[in-house]
Amino acid sequence: MAADRLHTLAKQLLAGEYDAAEFVKLVAGATSEAEGAPAAATVDVDRAARCGFPEVIFGEGKSPAIIAAIAGQLLERGQRVLATRIDAAKAVALQELLPGARYNATARTLRVDPSGKADAVPAPSLGRVAVITAGTSDLPVAEEARETLDWMGVDVAMVQDVGVAGPHRLPARLAEFVDCDAVVVVAGMEGALPSVVGGYVPCPVFAVPTSVGYGANLGGIAALLSMLNSCAANVAVVNIDAGFKAGYLAGLVATRAQKKI
Repeated sequence: MAADRLHTLAKQLLAGEYDAAEFVKLVAGATSEAEGAPAAATVDVDRAARCGFPEVIFGEGKSPAIIAAIAGQLLERGQRVLATRIDAAKAVALQELLPGARYNATARTLRVDPSGKADAVPAPSLGRVAVITAGTSDLPVAEEARETLDWMGVDVAMVQDVGVAGPHRLPARLAEFVDCDAVVVVAGMEGALPSVVGGYVPCPVFAVPTSVGYGANLGGIAALLSMLNSCAANVAVVNIDAGFKAGYLAGLVATRAQKKI
């Protein structure tokens, strides 16, 4: 364990934030993670200094031990951890390895605060982003975007189930997102909603095609092509089901906009 991390934990123990048993568990867990760090994982611990936010862990294909080891290197440097595409079984193992880890089963994301507390108070919000879904079936992808934005310290407005099949629903909720710094729109089927949203707002719209839909949706390809052909000039498109990518891009827009005010 890095000396600065140990020093921080010791101060928190003296301040009464942990009892002795919790302190020992944190130290032992962080030490075992560092010892088990795989040589194949070269963690970009300086990314926050260069790019504004720490490296994010993509969980698919990685064991809980590898994810915990990577997370441990980030936590030792006081960086907040976000891991995406974490299934429920992997989350159970990680919550044993990483004290204070918080899992969102819908988004399949896992987050850890350097304090080791699941209910750690988030940093003051930087900017505001709306995450809009066409249907309830798009919620897992939208939740991945929301968790990403929350990890970045961005205030999020969730506007759900306002797809084009019921065109009256979106204008009725316009006041909730018209003043946002950026908007994420998540839609499957024909993927028409981002173009409609783009016609209402004076900010970037990041469109996320989802794999929701019947056969000719082709696992999201139909929605992707529809969004790429949007006639709304402020719509940009990310990959199918890429809630993290859209959330991250929108978060960069929001945080940079606030820093310039």
